[in-house]
Amino acid sequence: MNILRNAVALALFLCGSAAHADNASIALFTKNQTNPYFQSIRLGAQSAAKEMHVSLTNYVPTQADSIPEQMSQIDDVIVKRPSAVVFVPVDFKAMGPGIAKLNAAKIPAINIADKAQSGDFVSFVGASDYQLGLQTARYLLKSLGGKGNVIIIEGVRGTSTSEERMRGFHDALKEAPGVKVLSSQPANYQRMQALQVMENLLQTYPKVDGILAANDAMAIGALDALDGANRKARVVGINASKEAVDLIKQGKLLASGDYSGFKQGCLGVMAAVRSLHKEPVPKDISLKTEVVTSANYQSFDVAPEKMTCPTWADAVGK
Repeated sequence: MNILRNAVALALFLCGSAAHADNASIALFTKNQTNPYFQSIRLGAQSAAKEMHVSLTNYVPTQADSIPEQMSQIDDVIVKRPSAVVFVPVDFKAMGPGIAKLNAAKIPAINIADKAQSGDFVSFVGASDYQLGLQTARYLLKSLGGKGNVIIIEGVRGTSTSEERMRGFHDALKEAPGVKVLSSQPANYQRMQALQVMENLLQTYPKVDGILAANDAMAIGALDALDGANRKARVVGINASKEAVDLIKQGKLLASGDYSGFKQGCLGVMAAVRSLHKEPVPKDISLKTEVVTSANYQSFDVAPEKMTCPTWADAVGK
């Protein structure tokens, strides 16, 4: 009788656990609606949430990268109390007080993409911005034969992603003394700003051989400017967005470093759910650095809505 009672109790407990998992809710914070990279994060997170039977709510500032708006959204989330938060800070320094509020409310949080400077997180999921900058720049410089004139288009100065990618770019350039940097200017990860920056620079410099852009949106803006001026140069970006992969396939974009937005969205939600189940989650999850080129784009040539999340074991190994 005791054995039967224990078996029934265990079955009820397991049913209750499954019901709790199904009722879990995740709040996902991303920076803006304009950058395709953040859209890929949202798609990955939604795919993982569907697979794991949890609900997902997106919090995106209506004004791109708005610190006050993200702070207000954090206040709203604390009132609504989701099971966990997956968080991309609009500013890795300025969002410290907001993260402190989440910590005080004891809502477990996973930090993805841009590493926050302060706060208590279950895990950080990202890729090495330094390695992406280094390997992508090396690919461009090798294609130029280690000589020529290049322009650097930076992201948002002072942010961790841009600073680390710039460090990678510059370390690669040290290996190619025959390459001259004509100019290095920010375009804040925005396509239109990159277009305007490049239009001005193309008027100043009659010979540009290569362009190192810190993300795909700016790389595509640079291509727009080159097309408008009827000029040619080899351009690389970072993110491996679907639009960038299409341009690589067409021979218009030389390469793009894979920042794995979709995978980061997947793994952020997976890590959140695993933490709710008291399963082990590494404190730092860094994805493999890969440069997408005309030689290997095929495996990246997948429509965003048809992408599938990696398994936890394949991505994390434990």
